[in-house]
Amino acid sequence: MPNPAHTHLILNHVPVIGVVLGILLLMVALLGKSEDLKKASLGLFVVMALVAIPAYLTGEPAEGIVKDLPGVSREMIEQHEEAALVALIALAVLGLCCLVGLYVFRRAPAMPTWLVVSILVLSIVVGGLMARTANLGGQVHHQELRAG
Repeated sequence: MPNPAHTHLILNHVPVIGVVLGILLLMVALLGKSEDLKKASLGLFVVMALVAIPAYLTGEPAEGIVKDLPGVSREMIEQHEEAALVALIALAVLGLCCLVGLYVFRRAPAMPTWLVVSILVLSIVVGGLMARTANLGGQVHHQELRAG
């Protein structure tokens, strides 16, 4: 059975990678005018928002395990934690928007372009927040990432 730090490391990669895949899928859907891919990408964002919850919740127990290890930066832990909360909230908003969009337009022949473009823009912002959070998380223990 993995400890909380291991569980956190396993889970936290999923929403980061999933959001990037969702962005790429949504871009392909827009270029190819595929309603199925649009819906699939919105569904992926909903799932990533749900996965981000346990990823975030395992952070505090993981901190308890690693905070006193040699080379671990408590300052970076705090920065990572603050960035993670902002990213979680942004991803939750994205997931909620996608869920509402999927529900409201479930019977429509096509999702409105304004909605899909808005979700794409929001997902890119969320992707940036997730990337920043992941980068700060890597710096918690990897001193070589802190250089420069």
